[in-house]
Amino acid sequence: TPKMLTRKIKLWDINAHITCRLCNGYLIDATTVTECLHTFCRSCLVKYLEENNTCPTCRIVIHQSHPLQYIGHDRTMQDIVYKLVPGLQEAEVKKQREFYHKLGMEVPGDIKGETCSAKQHLDSHRNGEAKTDENSNKETSEEKQEEDNDYHRSDEQVSICLECNSSKLRGLKRKWIRCSAQATVLHLKKFIAKKLNLSSFNELDILCNEEILGKDHTLKFVVVTRWRFKKAPLLLHYRPKMDLL
Repeated sequence: TPKMLTRKIKLWDINAHITCRLCNGYLIDATTVTECLHTFCRSCLVKYLEENNTCPTCRIVIHQSHPLQYIGHDRTMQDIVYKLVPGLQEAEVKKQREFYHKLGMEVPGDIKGETCSAKQHLDSHRNGEAKTDENSNKETSEEKQEEDNDYHRSDEQVSICLECNSSKLRGLKRKWIRCSAQATVLHLKKFIAKKLNLSSFNELDILCNEEILGKDHTLKFVVVTRWRFKKAPLLLHYRPKMDLL
């Protein structure tokens, strides 16, 4: 029977697989080293790599000079951690809110918007049996129109200005964009390449403060580590790729 096949596992037994070796806490914004696939909290790993170029676990050299370009956000691992550890995600959101409020800054994202959307969804179905087909069709049409006008997801957003700093490429007609904080530099490369009709997105470099960004960096990571407390929008430059010797 299904009950006989079910086996409960204590959280303690898998703690070693979902905790950061640097802070010994549960993984927050899980980030994986692409060379060896060891995972840490992003803030812990970034701080560590400011003075080191090896993996904290196995000591393999990540990159001699630019180790930060060879780490990437591990969304799957973070989702697993949040589902396994009760209350962890809510506690982290609360900490982030308190942090931004303490600095007098606007809280990124739209958590309230997500809550309102969920509430509206429940309200729209609460009296569904009492609605006529005509009203139902009308609501469906209005909801579809509203969805068509909603160009942004309800997760944390980042405002960006994409400037060209090379005479070999043309500037974008619409250089101001807004997208998910979980989008990566690679997504921006593909976007620019499509707009400029380039044969490959690999022909581009994207820079922040004159520093080339790794393709796996999320925009949230760029804002936290390169833009810090500067005001929006995040200013990024693009240029033809330069082969470094």
